[in-house]
Amino acid sequence: MKDGKKMSTRKGRVILLEEVLDEAVLLAKNNIEVKNPGLENKDEVAEAVGIGAILFHDLKNNRMNNIEFSLEDMLTFEGETGPYLQYTNARAYSLLRKADDLPSAANGLSDPYGWEIIKLLYQYPEKIRQSYRQLSPSVLAKYLIDVVQAFNKYYGQVRILEKDAGIQARLALVKAVTIILTDGMQTLGMKVPRKM
Repeated sequence: MKDGKKMSTRKGRVILLEEVLDEAVLLAKNNIEVKNPGLENKDEVAEAVGIGAILFHDLKNNRMNNIEFSLEDMLTFEGETGPYLQYTNARAYSLLRKADDLPSAANGLSDPYGWEIIKLLYQYPEKIRQSYRQLSPSVLAKYLIDVVQAFNKYYGQVRILEKDAGIQARLALVKAVTIILTDGMQTLGMKVPRKM
């Protein structure tokens, strides 16, 4: 609970899930108003981000561990959060939209950051199997965090939209990241906005 006490039905200290979800959606909408006030579908994105934040927070933790519950921490766009996954995926889709009018060129990836992502993406089927075998969605959730961290490093270090011979390879990598993130988040029950 917010005051640091544990919930107890006998003592009447409970919060209904509906109240938590409503509060998460409201906080997500407030964050969107600050970060992107011109976003067209704010209510839809706020619902996806708010509910996704709670889902991801619950699923990323090993079910045998005690967890701290803070909506503010869950709704940050940094760190190991659902909104961080959703925002990174929306960022990748934004790159693909911007690239629609770029010329076609073919060449391979030449940077270590891209190869790091490729190695991570290759692990996706095994992470799904491992998550299933262990009955632990936290395996998949933690893997997705690794993917977004690697992608954000790539995004910060590589000029993805630079019009050179490697642009198509870089865009193909971005597309592969969106496919894995979208599928992974949907597997965890999260909605995946393409714009945020």
